[in-house]
Amino acid sequence: MPHAGQLGHVTPQRMAFPQPLRLRSGAELRDYEMVYETYGTLNAERNNAVLVCHALNASHHVAGTYAGQDKSEGWWDNLIGPGKPLDTDKFFVIGINNLGSCFGSTGPMHINPATGKVYGADFPVVTVQDWVDAQARVLDALGVQQLAAVLGGSLGGMQALDWSLRYPERMRHCIAIATAPALSAQNIAFNEVARRAIITDPDFHGGHFYEHGVVPKRGLRVARMIGHITYLSDDAMEQKFGRELRAAELGYSTQDIEFQIESYLRHQGDKFSDYFDANTYLLITRALDYFDPAREHGGNLSRAFASARCKYLLASFTTDWRFSPARSREIVKALLDNKRDVSYAEIDAPHGHDAFLLEDPRYHGVLRAYFQRIAGELQ
Repeated sequence: MPHAGQLGHVTPQRMAFPQPLRLRSGAELRDYEMVYETYGTLNAERNNAVLVCHALNASHHVAGTYAGQDKSEGWWDNLIGPGKPLDTDKFFVIGINNLGSCFGSTGPMHINPATGKVYGADFPVVTVQDWVDAQARVLDALGVQQLAAVLGGSLGGMQALDWSLRYPERMRHCIAIATAPALSAQNIAFNEVARRAIITDPDFHGGHFYEHGVVPKRGLRVARMIGHITYLSDDAMEQKFGRELRAAELGYSTQDIEFQIESYLRHQGDKFSDYFDANTYLLITRALDYFDPAREHGGNLSRAFASARCKYLLASFTTDWRFSPARSREIVKALLDNKRDVSYAEIDAPHGHDAFLLEDPRYHGVLRAYFQRIAGELQ
């Protein structure tokens, strides 16, 4: 195995788009900006670019670190870099921050050019398709007409799938990890409970809390706690926390923390509420809800993938109950129905949905082998 080096410091870049972007809802977004980062070098043939799509609370900062910031490692740094499974000595990797995010690209915290005020709740609803269209514009500006691959996990995997359907000639490989062809009713239910926690927070003010100088932190904390439970497996929670008490004796309280798992969830909620935007959370969870490529084909997923042209790798994790392996197998079946070239790995990992972010040797081995295959095609 090659030595895995470090990317070192990276710098976010910003790209302005004065031309309007027509959204799925019928609304138009004008005078918007996209923030992105790149890693590695685009080769002379311009055929070694890999787009990495991010999940709910991530961003364009996929790998590397920022100068002067100790804890600024990219969210997929264990996967991307010199000698790593997605090797930046071979590939030109691009991370783009989605519209509506709170990490730089135009979103609810930015000024609405039509009113001169912060968008807040007036920021238009965005979909996975809108994100893919916006990403395509960034790639146009970078001079990348065809991607070696589009890679994503969870919501990022949905974007990778949508790329293969909306821009089938612009990519050669789609790598979708721990994802689904559409959310189940249970998943939509979790998202709705999280949204209601935010919307009913007295500090939410109908989404215009910026004008009041407050943040709906209580709602964000609860939303994050709900979400975090779904990212972990029962086995992972049991192994890490079990029924361990925070103190030596029971406090016999219905409001204070008694168990370590409660302390952990409150810590995660507190941390999340300090950096994530409430309107962004509403937008992104709704984009998750809306994604359903089969809907426009009478609910037939096989027909939805009839336009696909690229090769596929799908990976799932046995203990992921939010995006279970059965959902990935639905996609595999639809691809096989269309006689597409598809590889599928179902990895026995204990970590639940979060496994796609972790450094599991079997998982990384699958991705390393697949990217070596792609690299071989470049020669």
